[in-house]
Amino acid sequence: MGPAEASAYKYKAFISYSHRDEKWARWLHRALETYRVPRHLVGQQTSMGVIPVRPSPVFRDRDELPSATDLGAKLREALEGSACQIVICSPASAASHWVNEEILSFKRLGRAERIFALIVGGEPYASGMPGRESEECFPPALRYQLDLDGKLSDVPAEPIAADARPGKDGKSNAQIKLLAGMLGVGFDALRQRELQRRQRRLVMLTSAALTGMVVAIGLATSAVIARNEAQLQRERAEKEAETARKTSAFMVGLFKVADPSQARGQITAVELLQVGARRIDTELKGQPGVQATLMDTIGTVYTGLGLYNDAHTMLERALAQRRALAPVDPREIARSQVHLAQVLTEKAELEAAERLFNEAIAVLQGSASEFVSADELAAALAGLAEVYFRAGRYPEAEPLLARVYEIRRARLPPGDPAIADALEELGLNQFDQGNYERAEIYLRDALAMRRVSLGDAPHPDVAENLNNLALLLMESSRFEESERLFQEAMTMNSALYGAVHPDVAAGLNNLGLLYRSQGDLAKAEESYSNALGMQRQLRGEKHPEVARVQSNLAFVYYDEGQLARAIDTMREAMEMQRATSGPRHPDTANSMSALGRWLSEAGKDAEAAVLLRQALALLTELHGADHPDVAIAELGLAQTLARTGPLDEALAMAKSAAAKVDEAFGPEHWIAAVAGSTEGSVLAAMGRPAEAEPLLKQGYEALRDNPSARPAYLRRARESLVAFYEESGRKDLALTYRQEASAVAPGS
Repeated sequence: MGPAEASAYKYKAFISYSHRDEKWARWLHRALETYRVPRHLVGQQTSMGVIPVRPSPVFRDRDELPSATDLGAKLREALEGSACQIVICSPASAASHWVNEEILSFKRLGRAERIFALIVGGEPYASGMPGRESEECFPPALRYQLDLDGKLSDVPAEPIAADARPGKDGKSNAQIKLLAGMLGVGFDALRQRELQRRQRRLVMLTSAALTGMVVAIGLATSAVIARNEAQLQRERAEKEAETARKTSAFMVGLFKVADPSQARGQITAVELLQVGARRIDTELKGQPGVQATLMDTIGTVYTGLGLYNDAHTMLERALAQRRALAPVDPREIARSQVHLAQVLTEKAELEAAERLFNEAIAVLQGSASEFVSADELAAALAGLAEVYFRAGRYPEAEPLLARVYEIRRARLPPGDPAIADALEELGLNQFDQGNYERAEIYLRDALAMRRVSLGDAPHPDVAENLNNLALLLMESSRFEESERLFQEAMTMNSALYGAVHPDVAAGLNNLGLLYRSQGDLAKAEESYSNALGMQRQLRGEKHPEVARVQSNLAFVYYDEGQLARAIDTMREAMEMQRATSGPRHPDTANSMSALGRWLSEAGKDAEAAVLLRQALALLTELHGADHPDVAIAELGLAQTLARTGPLDEALAMAKSAAAKVDEAFGPEHWIAAVAGSTEGSVLAAMGRPAEAEPLLKQGYEALRDNPSARPAYLRRARESLVAFYEESGRKDLALTYRQEASAVAPGS
């Protein structure tokens, strides 16, 4: 199925499922149709066509299927009009005649490679496990290939699957995997930008209960408001309630940043929470209201520590208990709903979180005249905005965040940190939407506000703000200020956490990326080397993060002309990625591609060809045939085959890569110049100098005149051009271009 064909389909996907899995089908349908594709990918051409802003429409049959054996005209038309099929896999779907028929019908259309599985229950291939046959989640049509007559054979198939079961991919990553397949891009292409930019802060709601207690350290605080008493008593009670609220908020924040591993023999925060949870049941019998409040408080502390399963259990109990109280207090229920929704957000159960947030907001809006309720309303709105962010629904999050800002600005004194938080979130939302100018205004205003209110002392919020602004500036190619802010953030993190910390290592890696983008290879090497040493100290010798930084460092060695060192460093990184991330991971495939290109340049063509063919096959499988990473592997293989043959295959590879690069990056990008130079090299090897010369010359000159071009590619293009003129007997031109070496960047 080519790109043009894929783009012509009416539906982006057809969801096949048993109606026992209706809940999963509703979630998936909404998750896919409301996902907003990252702006930098929109418009790119892939094997699935031109990437749209949203992957919609998606077909989901909402009716029970007929009792007849035929699927019916409606479903056949929808299947034929769908670019791909997603099968929700569970024991119910494995036993469903209709799900199996839909898969068979789609495979008979010649689109077997465009079927994706979402595992929600059961076990794949359990039908072959004695005693576990009933757990099978793959329908027969998914487990086996079709024969030439279109009938199910006994040849096993290997379905492309995302696994939403607990302990596997999880709902969020499973959604991204399915979207990557639908769009024809790699998983990292959808996920990496979110992970690189920042780890968003959890929006915590402090306990505003009228009776509060922080059991974890044995501290109990109680404030009872007699609302019908005199004004003086009311004011006093409100102050006591506010004190209790702030005490609880302080303790939640304290446990949020606590690191239990640093207890060194003392009782840990988790152990304290467990003690507190037991005391609720044993010491507070007959006081259901107090029990509900403390369950809610301990649940929020569990959330702050990242113990989401424990938090989920405790907060569900709190919500159930508050609903059972008489009389029912809707605001107390709303508070529990928000806390529970926050945990569900962290567990990527976004549909349930969205429902709870909306129910709570409806109640809190009705009582927003009171200070505590307005504060909680803002937090609930921010929580719902976070759900929209994680679902890629960035425009829907914007008005919520704007309202949060207005509420906080109206209620809080100027310069309050919560106002700065709201400004930063608005800035990040604009960043998500690609509105860099507005994003910069918000991020700078938030930073200025924090500098005034927090003073000169290092603070995590200031460091985070600095880092977010620096990343925005780097994406806008404003490298000088980006570097200064990165450095300031890293210095601050070092002061906060010590010289060796994951945030410090990440800062060093970001600086390496920045310096390499600027062509300052010495600084890039130093930053990456320091990041690599720190990651090894923190994570051990074998870890995906260690491999990733080591791979980055290998590219710097290559840019510097240290080919042998680059090969050794990349080979070690590749083997580490195979061991820690798996042999089919995109990082592994890209390292294979780079190592193959460099081995070819070192004259080790036999090993290079094997690696490049393996990388090309794997990248094509992972990303689709039209992905830029596939083009880079094709260029490397074309260079190798230009020396070893077959030359016809080398030229086909070079032309295929050039077309992909032109489509992905545009004809003015420096990679397009590399592709042109590579094609010229192949034509020269084929004895077609009239066609080779303009491509070699134009490719080199385009790289020479482009400050963003990598020096190693410039060096290779110049060497190819010089060799062409020498072999053609035109020594004067060869000397002219050889002498230009002194005019290009160091290390080229």
